[in-house]
Amino acid sequence: MEQFYLKISDPGPDYLIPSFGIRSSTALSGSPPPANHGGVAVLTSRPISRPVALLLDPGSYLLQTTRIVAGYLQVFDDTLQTDRDQQVLGLQQVAPISGDTIDNTTIDIIAIHGLETGSPRTWEYRKGEGEAVNWISDGDMLPAALPQARIYTYDWDASCFQDAPVQTLLGHADNLLACVAGERSRVSQDRPIIFVASCFGGLILAEAICRAAQEGSRYRHVLLSIVGAVFLATPFGGSEAAAQAQWLVIVKGIMGDQSSDQLVRDLEERHDFVRQRVQKFAEIANADSVRLPVHCFFETRKTELLRKFFPHSLATWLSSPPTHKILVSDTSACLHGFPRQGLNATHSGMNKFGGPEDRNFELVRDSIYNLAQESSGVLKRRKSDAKQYEFMVPFGRNERFVGRESILHQLLERIPPSANKDVCQRTVVEGLGGVGKTQIALEAAFRVHNEHPDCHIFWVPAIDVTSFENAYRDIGKKLNVRGIDEDKVDVKALIKAALNRDSTGSWLLVVDNADDVQLLFGDSGLSNYLPFSSKGSILFTTRNNEVTVGLDVPRPNTITVAEMRRTEAIEMLQANLKESQMRDAVSTASLLDFLADLPLAIKQASAYLAKTGISTAQYLSHCQSSNKDLIRLLSKDFEDPRRYKAIRNPVATTWLISFDQVSRDNQLAIYYLKFMCFLAEKNIPQSLLPSRDELEMIEATGVLKAYAFITEREEQASYDIHRLVRLVMQNWLESEAQLEDCVTSVIRQLRDMFPVPEHENRDMWVKYLPHALAALEFRGSSTDEITQVYVLLSVGKCYTLMGKYEAAEQMYRQAWQLQEEVLGKDHPITLMSMGIIAVSLLLQGKYAEAESMNRQTLKLQEEVLRKDHPITLLNINNLAVSLLLQGKFAEAESITRQTLKLHETVLGKDYPNTLISKYDFAISLRRRSKSAEAESMHRQILKLQKGVLGKDHPSTLRSMRLIAISLPLQGKYAEAESMHRQILKLQEELLGKDHPDTLMSMSNIAVSLRRQGKFAEAESMLRQTLKLQEEVLGKDHPNTLMSMSNIAVSLRQQGKYAEAESIHRQTLKLQKEVLGKDHPDTLMSMRNIAVSLLLQGKNAGTEALTRE
Repeated sequence: MEQFYLKISDPGPDYLIPSFGIRSSTALSGSPPPANHGGVAVLTSRPISRPVALLLDPGSYLLQTTRIVAGYLQVFDDTLQTDRDQQVLGLQQVAPISGDTIDNTTIDIIAIHGLETGSPRTWEYRKGEGEAVNWISDGDMLPAALPQARIYTYDWDASCFQDAPVQTLLGHADNLLACVAGERSRVSQDRPIIFVASCFGGLILAEAICRAAQEGSRYRHVLLSIVGAVFLATPFGGSEAAAQAQWLVIVKGIMGDQSSDQLVRDLEERHDFVRQRVQKFAEIANADSVRLPVHCFFETRKTELLRKFFPHSLATWLSSPPTHKILVSDTSACLHGFPRQGLNATHSGMNKFGGPEDRNFELVRDSIYNLAQESSGVLKRRKSDAKQYEFMVPFGRNERFVGRESILHQLLERIPPSANKDVCQRTVVEGLGGVGKTQIALEAAFRVHNEHPDCHIFWVPAIDVTSFENAYRDIGKKLNVRGIDEDKVDVKALIKAALNRDSTGSWLLVVDNADDVQLLFGDSGLSNYLPFSSKGSILFTTRNNEVTVGLDVPRPNTITVAEMRRTEAIEMLQANLKESQMRDAVSTASLLDFLADLPLAIKQASAYLAKTGISTAQYLSHCQSSNKDLIRLLSKDFEDPRRYKAIRNPVATTWLISFDQVSRDNQLAIYYLKFMCFLAEKNIPQSLLPSRDELEMIEATGVLKAYAFITEREEQASYDIHRLVRLVMQNWLESEAQLEDCVTSVIRQLRDMFPVPEHENRDMWVKYLPHALAALEFRGSSTDEITQVYVLLSVGKCYTLMGKYEAAEQMYRQAWQLQEEVLGKDHPITLMSMGIIAVSLLLQGKYAEAESMNRQTLKLQEEVLRKDHPITLLNINNLAVSLLLQGKFAEAESITRQTLKLHETVLGKDYPNTLISKYDFAISLRRRSKSAEAESMHRQILKLQKGVLGKDHPSTLRSMRLIAISLPLQGKYAEAESMHRQILKLQEELLGKDHPDTLMSMSNIAVSLRRQGKFAEAESMLRQTLKLQEEVLGKDHPNTLMSMSNIAVSLRQQGKYAEAESIHRQTLKLQKEVLGKDHPDTLMSMRNIAVSLLLQGKNAGTEALTRE
């Protein structure tokens, strides 16, 4: 035997490994192959990384050329190309033979071939020497069995190698329908049709039937004329030989542009698209309006893959057990619930029969014959069964509906009655009022109507008994229910019975606004009148999760609707607007934040913007100006043809019905909602709510969660309230004249629950602080001024501990004003508040103002209280500190010494106020250059504070800081730095990185670095500190000015004299304004400028500054 070798090139990394081998050789010979022709694919057993040779027998196999296709060796056969050249696409009548005198045919049979083939080749059994049997057209085959049939072949471009246009399954299905409809328009559109589809042609037929069944399809008459379909080894479930080349090619040529390995996986029994369309086809075939007879045939003999591609001798030589495959198994080729039959044939023999007595032909012929015999009955049954499927929905389709596709996808998989034929399934769409539940249900109803035209759609509002009963009466009229117009008939029971009858057919019932628990489940509740036929499905919309629970709807069938995605919200907002109205993207985003992406609020805002022509920035400005303006905007009614006329559209009123329902059903729940609407929106601690029996509290918060008014956070015992619900509830309380009582109650609860703010209970008051601030915004409506004072003072103390001294002062002043009005100017509590205000001024660096306030306070306290009263002593001490910080060291030392003695006498040496007094006295000693005495006292204080307050208390850390400050005086610079860093670490953990005390420690570290000669590092840290101090304390705070001065000194020590001088001058100017020209810090800046001038050789400037 002559050996013929062909060299093939490396296919690269994209390859599959089939289960058969290939012999290779390094010997290469033969002439270059001619131009490419059509061919069949052969796979190598491994990646081809070098030239190989294929041993062939040229005497028994006509080889034209080879090439690599997606990593596979492809061997080409010119016989296939000849067939393709002769192929005519579309419908071709093959029997009766054209030219017959009389056409007595009454039925059409259309045969569709598979992939990489055509007619007549697909249907021919070749006997050899050019003789072939075509069972479709030969007179003694199918035409003999069905002489009344006009038989067609349908050819489509099934090539998948060279020059093959990439066309989708949908495209081929549309072409098929168009060809059939065009042919029938020339004869009769009423003739019954039987389809015979081979392999992949069956998938095209199934998709064509799906598309013809769509609502409004111009090919529906084709669908209703189909009286049978015979499928020959169609891979409905994919192929078990998906790893073979033909399946790669099938998908690559038909399904679109995907990678090869992905396409193979798609046919490997899990292609989502094919699965969904096959499932859809089965639903249509089973639908009452169609009832399409389907027969499925499957192969029972394995295919020897190599014989398909090689000469017999070569295939035998290469053959092995793994090369024998059932290409399309019975489970893949057959549809559940339809007749099935196996043929004693390989896959390629499923559409080729040797003659009239071929047993496989007889089985297929008889199947087609029986379908033809039953065709008139199928058409009559369709005509008699045809009924008017009602679409009873009170609104038109929302042409501007946007988004919610994931929810609609879930619904369309669940709510069609055909989705579960064993039970009347119930599905719930739940969520906050105004979140778009009705619009989602409306869109879903229209989509079900389009996709399932043989299904009634009924819409029933459950707003009240009357609306429910009226809708049921309309259903009865549509269905011609007997007795529906009788006066005393129980309409609800009548319609329930009618929908439970199988004769009614399939139906979807939408029960909208099913919010009222009593209406649904009370005595004679509406839920008793819900049908339960397995031919039906019910979709509920509700604001209330209690309804979902009462209806016993399983969690997987419950869809919770949240606010819109931002892209959806923007699309909805701009639907009616001009581009110029939304030009400010930042304002648009802020507006949607403000409206919480709630569809009803967005719709209302869009309507107002469209009406007035204002921009989103202007609308946002109105919303933010005041609550009254916002309520007025949210109360503006607007026209919406897809909402009930009896229900007002504005956001401000949409929840009023729900508020009434909650009030009726659970008094504690509505009380909690009233309470929470005056707190902050986020993270409301359950411990802040007025305490009740635990079970009652659980039930009450459960009701509010069920209506989606509040949501429970992941960290248990904490809730969020919806922003707009909060606002609408406030407005409702005002309209009901309940605002004063509710605000007073909330502020009193805060007084009772708010702890005295201390470092030790920080975790607790930090949680309560936002809610106290929110409630205080309404304090003008409270009737209990003394309670307000307590809460204001508590909030001020919180701010002080947080280092927010200006905010603290504002709280203290509001409290002081109320105290003067209610208690009088000379009341001890009023005087105490004056002293607290003085401290907040001191902490802000307003030393002179603090001194003045302290002196006023002391004058009044000495008149009202005795001189040794603890409150008086505290204010005397604070006066001394204000003097000390103004540089009046002698006077400050004298006062603190006297105050300390009194504190020890009156309160004791270990009392916290005594420790404060001792602390301040030690500072005055240090500023008077009595460093040793000061350090000794600081160490005594530190020891006491560690024992009384703890080593991590902020006051303890301040004492440590003063000891660290004294260390450089002893030359202990490194030790000072280490101690300051230890303090900084603790302060960052306890107080936060931006607390004034933390920033002071950062500054102290920098000074320690500078004293060790690390000038650049010191400068860098000082600049970080300065930036934070300017943000936290302000640019003119004395601590900020000290950091500026230290930066200048660091620059000077680096030889940057001019830059140092400039910063010193800026510092001096501010210090003169803030501290005065005689303050020690001011004088120090003057000296620093003089030094800078001197170092620059500017002696004249130095002399002038010295004289100043």
